[in-house]
Amino acid sequence: MLDMYDFEGDIWLCHSFRGQCYNFTAFQPAINTLKEVESFLSENPNEIVTIIIEDYVHTPKGLINLFTNAGLDKYWFPVSKMPKKGEDWPTVTEMVQENHRLVVFTSIASKEAEEGVAYQWKYMLENEAGDPGVKPGSCPSRKESKPLNSKSASLFLMNYFPTYPVETEACKEHSTPLAQMVGTCYKAAGNVMPNFLAVNFYMRSDGGGVFDAMDRMNGQACGCSTVTACQAGAPFGSCNNVTIPNVSPVTNTAGSTSPLSNTAGSFTGSVQFSKSASKIQSPNSFVLFLIFSISSILIILWIQ
Repeated sequence: MLDMYDFEGDIWLCHSFRGQCYNFTAFQPAINTLKEVESFLSENPNEIVTIIIEDYVHTPKGLINLFTNAGLDKYWFPVSKMPKKGEDWPTVTEMVQENHRLVVFTSIASKEAEEGVAYQWKYMLENEAGDPGVKPGSCPSRKESKPLNSKSASLFLMNYFPTYPVETEACKEHSTPLAQMVGTCYKAAGNVMPNFLAVNFYMRSDGGGVFDAMDRMNGQACGCSTVTACQAGAPFGSCNNVTIPNVSPVTNTAGSTSPLSNTAGSFTGSVQFSKSASKIQSPNSFVLFLIFSISSILIILWIQ
């Protein structure tokens, strides 16, 4: 039997564009949390969830059995279909059509062969968390990760939060410094935009803050200033004319490395990209996703 507290810490299910987060109470039985995920996927047939597990489950087959008992096996994205050498993932539409809407990663390498749970560091790059990840002009890779400019992994999780988070400092951190760090990490990864962004106190910011930065990051995937300006299925750089009030302090200053546009504004929406070539290198199936808490399990909602 698994200990009822195998999955420790705050567990969040988040929708990056709608700004909705669901905090699953810490120290509840893991099966209860995963049943809530199953209910969400059942009620939202076009959504995709990613779970990244800091894995302390030692019972043989315990992890995969837990997901099966929660009824999540029917949504499972099989390891056999994951890109092994940095290739593109399927598009979100294709994943929904196949009902492969749950992507799970473990921190234990052996579980990929033993239980069919993908080993995180085979598929994902990640910069250092804590204070090293917020030092201006620097974006070092996490020790477990391959170098950020490696082409053998196709996902990139960007950490951006200090070792000792202070809520009153988050407004400053989530403004211009966040945009500049996105640019720094973008360059460190060989001009690859992060797929995941991990922050603390995501609702605290000056102006558009985290969500404004996310909208601009998404826009880069189609060559536009924001995701709202993107046209689904259109060639790279074909943008809608979007006029919106200036509400954000996130700008490109002289000498900034940030690829974010200096056209201010906060936007909401989503877009499905085709497999056309892009000057911004980022897996075609991802629109960029947001994590709001660092914990033993990070649950991130992907969007159609």
